[in-house]
Amino acid sequence: MSGLKDHIHTQVDGAVLHVDLRRPTKHNAINDAMIARLNDIWLNIPSGVRVVLLTAEGQSFCAGLDLSEQVARSPFDAVHHSRSWHDCFRRMERRGIPIVAALKGPVIGGGLELALVAHVRVACPSAYYALPETKHGFFVGGGASVRASRIIGVSRMQEMMLTCRVFGSSEGQSLGLSHYLSEMGKAEEKAMELARKIATNSPETNFAITVALPHIADMSADDGFFTEAVMEGVIQSSPSLMEGLAGFLSGRQKTKLGE
Repeated sequence: MSGLKDHIHTQVDGAVLHVDLRRPTKHNAINDAMIARLNDIWLNIPSGVRVVLLTAEGQSFCAGLDLSEQVARSPFDAVHHSRSWHDCFRRMERRGIPIVAALKGPVIGGGLELALVAHVRVACPSAYYALPETKHGFFVGGGASVRASRIIGVSRMQEMMLTCRVFGSSEGQSLGLSHYLSEMGKAEEKAMELARKIATNSPETNFAITVALPHIADMSADDGFFTEAVMEGVIQSSPSLMEGLAGFLSGRQKTKLGE
């Protein structure tokens, strides 16, 4: 178990849980042990944590699946292997706790699939993106066909995979693969700044944004409107909102439009 913890380190910093990939000699390539470790982390997030900061040690965010550990699988076993990634990443994405990721160097293959689970992505100028599975005769298996195609579009993803195209940090920013482009070496600092800001939101609002909003996007318009109204009703009656509203009305909380 200690080996798994060596590959992924966690530390609580106030309301932020810092999850750091620590396999730099492998460019933080993901193996099944790391998927199991991520799954365990998200099943056991400490009380009081409101945001997760996802980073990586070394010069790379994640170079994708560790091909040196790839084994031959039957079609049935291969489906279950892919589904284990889906289950882990969906748990991370829909846990109700926002994830802010700091991206750098290669963010490719399974590494891009992991990055796209994050709700806010900050990229260093060194970051680059690719889905190189085609080179090895693979198809994506960690959720890219859903998450990446919804962000950049099916046609762009088809071209990206067919030609093994690599997008640099600026191109990735324009396509929506990152939300922020930091100065060189400042991605983690910016990501932490954003994580701490998001942690000041009420847990109920963060839950609605990270869990309810994606569900609403998959619904018909009428179902979406209804679900929005239900979530608004739940949040308006929450203690967090009542406390914040009372503070604002009493003048104790100073705010500016847009903050």
